[in-house]
Amino acid sequence: MNKILNKYIINNFLKITFNAVLVFFSLGILIALFQEIEFFKDLDIGFSKPLSLAISFVPNLTIELLPFIIFISTMIYLVNINNSKELISLKIYGFSNMKIIFLLSATVFILGLVVIVFINPITSSMIKYYEKEKSKFSRDVDHLISINKNGVWIKEKSVNTLNLVYAKELKSNFLFDVSIYQYNTDENKLVRIESDSAEITSSEWKLNDVRVYDSENPGKIDKSPNYKYFSFYNLAKINSSYKNLDTISFIDLINNYDIFLSNGYSENDLNAHLNSYIALPVFLVLMVILASIFGLITNKKIKNTYYFFVSITTCVLVYYFKDLSIALGQTNKISIVLSVWMPIIAVSLFCSIGMIRLNEK
Repeated sequence: MNKILNKYIINNFLKITFNAVLVFFSLGILIALFQEIEFFKDLDIGFSKPLSLAISFVPNLTIELLPFIIFISTMIYLVNINNSKELISLKIYGFSNMKIIFLLSATVFILGLVVIVFINPITSSMIKYYEKEKSKFSRDVDHLISINKNGVWIKEKSVNTLNLVYAKELKSNFLFDVSIYQYNTDENKLVRIESDSAEITSSEWKLNDVRVYDSENPGKIDKSPNYKYFSFYNLAKINSSYKNLDTISFIDLINNYDIFLSNGYSENDLNAHLNSYIALPVFLVLMVILASIFGLITNKKIKNTYYFFVSITTCVLVYYFKDLSIALGQTNKISIVLSVWMPIIAVSLFCSIGMIRLNEK
């Protein structure tokens, strides 16, 4: 009997989870499709390309939102069995709150392992396709960056100015051997700026040992030890533009960690990405426990407004705490690995207190 009931509980929970994933995926496709259409609005291209790019992008986004999807799915399941008196029937057959939580937690833990081992390589490949196809059309937009063995190339366009930036090398926080071509379309004027190096930690680049050449005065060279250039890009945007870690799957990261380091990827970024994969199954379990604390705290009928308010509030708080933790790691306030695990530790402490109260019931 217990095996039948276990299977019944797991199947019903998975059905709700699948429906929740489907809803989030559909909403994600709709939003991403609008974004892609906006990107291609000035290009002569059909509907199939924006749709294929949206479909390629959203599965990875769905995995990132999976902890919150699991939380909402668990809340829906627990509220349903509580309001329908099914929870009382399960308890009559010997199912305590702890046993129900254990079944759901074990289910999502296995689900998390399946996601990072089997599904993540597929979504990473889809992100690679997305990045590759999107880059083919980037030359037709106002801002473009390309990094290859020949150096760094940046295109920036404003209302009446076109800027082309070339640098021989990107190392640490600096671009080296920088050439900036500024063309003013209104004045039909070209200015070339040469610099030995440029610090690009912010959008206000700090150029050193600058020489400025003006097309209207070919023989004149203005020299300056320091020069400020305002760019759309900074170091973080440049790194994210050509090193999207979402293109690296969990399996690929483990097998080729040293290769990625030698290719210039940041060790901190790789460690953070690896730990985020490892933490996913644990995070899913904690979200089930967190939802159970709210969903099983009472045997009385729970109103949908309560469920809606608790779900939205909890997801927002956890999301922003997770975002704050990552920001602390990126600014070196805490270690990058701790920034990944700190939200999980905090949720674990809260869940441990809630589980004690829940067990008393």
